[in-house]
Amino acid sequence: MKKLFPLLLLFLAQITYSQQYTVLDSVQKKPISYATISFGNGNGTFADADGNFQFSKKWYADIDTLYISAMGHKELAISTKSLPKKILLVEDVAMLKEVYITAEKKRKYKTKKLASQVHNDYFRSWLPTVESEIAVFFPKNTEKSTKIASVYLPVKVESSNRNATKNQSFSTVFKMQFYSNEKGYPGQRLYYEDIIFEVTDKDKPNFELIVSDYKVFIPEDGVFISIQVLGYADKDGKLQQTKKYSEIETRKGIVKVPTTFRPLLPFTDKINGYKTFTRRIFFKNRTWQRFDREYSDNNNLIKSNNTNYGMGLKLHLYEDE
Repeated sequence: MKKLFPLLLLFLAQITYSQQYTVLDSVQKKPISYATISFGNGNGTFADADGNFQFSKKWYADIDTLYISAMGHKELAISTKSLPKKILLVEDVAMLKEVYITAEKKRKYKTKKLASQVHNDYFRSWLPTVESEIAVFFPKNTEKSTKIASVYLPVKVESSNRNATKNQSFSTVFKMQFYSNEKGYPGQRLYYEDIIFEVTDKDKPNFELIVSDYKVFIPEDGVFISIQVLGYADKDGKLQQTKKYSEIETRKGIVKVPTTFRPLLPFTDKINGYKTFTRRIFFKNRTWQRFDREYSDNNNLIKSNNTNYGMGLKLHLYEDE
């Protein structure tokens, strides 16, 4: 009985310090999957597939306001002192567009592959955090209607610990989105459905994500394809609601350091030009930056000219009717 008492206290403490909230559409009252929860200081987290997220003042004692946003809805700022269990987001009419759903005609096509660049070097790999979104540009090099059938994502699934005798298992949830090309930078988000997928320690280094059913066609000016880590999945494949930052005490005070997630993302020097962009998604302006010398003089990937994520594609090039 004495042993059970501390466990009971720990369980009660977790309930007290960690409360669950749900993000819903204000009209339909349906959960908004993977809504973005920004803390107003460049940090944040995400709701899961059911619109649920956890927040606790013990985890984030310095946060007094949450900024909650989702595609097609107006951002909501709400005080952490009066968080309702159900948080309602209002549709943003200006962001909504008419969507015409048509049956895809059975047309002949040729398959073309744009090879990905895969390697297993830890020191030439990007360490994913929930703060960063990475986008890679692909031009449309043909007049033919071009659909993206698969996206090849180089991943490094092995542990960085060279002394480990066995790699730890993991399952990480990612989100993929598509953006227009505006003067060489990612522009307006294209109105395709978010693609949520998982990568595990069992997957191959050249991970193939089949997206043919989403019917994503490359615009005349090309397309940016982005990936963004949401966090680890539990045994049922649901996004875990865990603390995404560690606090480190420095001379300037407590600094929040974002947790890094596996798999790592191999960057390469085998691609000509600067086709990879990144941004901090929890900042209000969410400005895209090209991954080059202007981005940073101290970044080890940039200093070694590994400035592009080696994403590849399988394309369907449709014949004229």
